[in-house]
Amino acid sequence: MAPALDQNSMFTLPTFRLECGTTLRSVNVAYKTWGTLNSERDNVMVICHPFTGSADVDKWWAPLFGCEKAFDPTRFFIFCANVLGSPFGTTSPLSIDPSTGRPYGPDFPPTTIRDDVRLHKLVLGHLGVSSIAVAIGGSMGGMTVLEWQLCFPGFVRRAIPMATCAKQSAWCIAWGEVKRQIISSDAAFKGGYYTRDCPPTQGLAAARMAGLLTYRSSDSYEERFGRRIQDTQSSLTENPAIPGEDLEHQPPFYAVQSYLRAKGASFCENFDANCYLHIIRKMDTHDITRGRLPSDKNIDDAAALTAVLATLPSRPLVISIDSDVLCPAKEQKLLADGIPEAQLVVISSMAGHDGFLVESKRINTAVVKYLESK
Repeated sequence: MAPALDQNSMFTLPTFRLECGTTLRSVNVAYKTWGTLNSERDNVMVICHPFTGSADVDKWWAPLFGCEKAFDPTRFFIFCANVLGSPFGTTSPLSIDPSTGRPYGPDFPPTTIRDDVRLHKLVLGHLGVSSIAVAIGGSMGGMTVLEWQLCFPGFVRRAIPMATCAKQSAWCIAWGEVKRQIISSDAAFKGGYYTRDCPPTQGLAAARMAGLLTYRSSDSYEERFGRRIQDTQSSLTENPAIPGEDLEHQPPFYAVQSYLRAKGASFCENFDANCYLHIIRKMDTHDITRGRLPSDKNIDDAAALTAVLATLPSRPLVISIDSDVLCPAKEQKLLADGIPEAQLVVISSMAGHDGFLVESKRINTAVVKYLESK
């Protein structure tokens, strides 16, 4: 058995060429590992994080970690790397551009999910990994799971995409545009050339609030908040007011308003507006058929998707949340219908898109059962 590797690590590449044609210099990749790599160096579980996630899977997907659970470090060498453009360590708009000596900001070049997969493959190569036993992820992480199999055929033996899609829908692109407009309307945004001491927190907080409406279902909001009114004094002290707003003399302040404002404010403490916009654009480019069929073939979108799905390795586990409004269950069914011998598990929950994080017990049961099957 090889010795356990450093659990908190940074890998640096001198150069990395992006799909857009730009070559980045001094590229950092933040990643974490758990467990021990076996002598064959193939007991690897790659966890692909969602939109605003990080390599700290043990924090945002903690219920799935542990002996005899889905993420079992006694069985797997578990690996998760932060994506390009995210503020949590990997090169992003916050990083220093070696050519200018200043942060990239809005000039950070566009990246794709395929860029992330190719970059993370280089990190695994650095660690000496020979193949991936299983790749798993939800939402953007599920998109990444699909791209892992297509970018490196035969390298991933089993796959578990959750709450995801074969290509970003018009609905999701539209929500991304709403968030872009919200952030860009903040006077502090300044076209993305804001300073660290004066970021567009109001716009980023509002964009996060808009996103939260798509991550859960209307039933979940109704059950949790209903028309409950928040205590006025706590509203004044716990929730940032909109400029010019007088919370003491406004109509009732509802608990759901308090929740959204608190979530928006706390998000701004950990995330960056340019990073947020960058990753939205990254997800907009997601389309597993892009550039994968000969251009001279006269084939429509549906036939192209069928053709590409048929090339994916057989017997993945596709997990769906029936109340998901961001990546509806029909999109996972499309994956399961098109990938050979795919198993589809539909979880009934009012949690919506976030069900792949919230419904941890049922997710864990489904994943463990799948991993124990032959």
